[in-house]
Amino acid sequence: MKKYITIPNIIYLIFAVFLFNSYLLIDKTLYSLIFIIPLFILLNILPGIKPKETKRRRLKFSSHGANVLFIFTCSLIPSVIWHTVLAFVLLPDSYLDFIFSVLFCVVLSAIFFWNGILCVYLTSTQMGIKWRVIGAFCGMIPVLNLIVLTKIIKIVSDELEFEIQRENVTSNPELAEICKTKYPIVLVHGVFFRDSNIFNYWGRIPNTLKLHGATIYYGQHQSALPIKESARELTARIRLIVERYGCEKVNIIAHSKGGLDCRYAISEFGLAPYVASLTTINTPHRGCIFAEQLLNTIPEKIQSKVENAYNAVLTVLGDESPDFMAAVTDLTAESCKKLNAKLSFPDGIYTQSVGSVMTHPKKGRFPLNLSYRYVKNYDGENDGLVGESSFEWGGKYTLLRTDGKRGISHGDMIDLNRENIKDFDVRAFYTELVSDLRERGL
Repeated sequence: MKKYITIPNIIYLIFAVFLFNSYLLIDKTLYSLIFIIPLFILLNILPGIKPKETKRRRLKFSSHGANVLFIFTCSLIPSVIWHTVLAFVLLPDSYLDFIFSVLFCVVLSAIFFWNGILCVYLTSTQMGIKWRVIGAFCGMIPVLNLIVLTKIIKIVSDELEFEIQRENVTSNPELAEICKTKYPIVLVHGVFFRDSNIFNYWGRIPNTLKLHGATIYYGQHQSALPIKESARELTARIRLIVERYGCEKVNIIAHSKGGLDCRYAISEFGLAPYVASLTTINTPHRGCIFAEQLLNTIPEKIQSKVENAYNAVLTVLGDESPDFMAAVTDLTAESCKKLNAKLSFPDGIYTQSVGSVMTHPKKGRFPLNLSYRYVKNYDGENDGLVGESSFEWGGKYTLLRTDGKRGISHGDMIDLNRENIKDFDVRAFYTELVSDLRERGL
């Protein structure tokens, strides 16, 4: 909060206190509206709208919102003191003046508050659903609403500091081509998701890699198919990329089930000549024991209803032939054991695997913070879906942990929630990963 104690904000605060409590002046001198109205409009426009450190519009509006909320919070005490004094002076004889002054202050303060809260609600990625809901529920509870508001300002402030720092690093000319690999990058999504321009499966990662010189393509396969069928689609897609853009080969970065799909495509569908490297991210190479337990525990009727509902929704969204149950079954430990016995190791291709684990799941995002303990009963240490023992594959294996009280979940590894995690910068991780591919001549 100290960062908001600046000379401009102090000036804005003085104007805010004056304007919010100017009813008596307006009542005596109506002409004062000539300068009070423009001042109030400027007060709602100017605070924090032009942070020198960034040119991004989203961050500018977040900065504006946080500054407005800070000024609003600081203005409450002077306004309360002023109306306490007025109560002794005006009551009971001039009670209407007192009431109108209070109403005037409340209305102007409310307009100013909603200006700030809408800016941060619409632009902040780090508030998440949790703090948006808490803010909405606690908004009308005295004292508690100020505590929550202070927390929201801190969240947005930390986000701005982090994002501006990232922006400064990204704009460094010396780093402009550190991710410019010889072959383009193909990002392959996991099960139950699709590649979309509206909500990118990989969060902020692709744009960061592009800013550092990477060329990015996507697998664009259906969300839920057996591994074999997903592999078939990926084979056709990657061959098309190579032929259309004349790039000879690609570097594949595949998350979750996508790693198994790519292994199958390379081993069984002749994709190997088109692949320079394969990096799997939190892929269940040895399957998930908990998935078998679920299939054995949940009645077939319920399984069938869930499958039909999912397949129907994904058909509407664009999948041609989604098969929910086949995709889930292929991720069991027994199915992956058979798969590993069948697939040949991709010689001549640089291979590596990455995994992560959660340490204190309560700090993580729903629903993986809840599934963690269930998965742990069967698969041990895990990322909320996949056990650590299932990650390792290829010539190099990296297990990611954090020193903080949270850890890194299955979704965090693809920036699914766009969350800035203490001790783990997902964008920096992928930048280093792709930079390493570049250094290897790939």
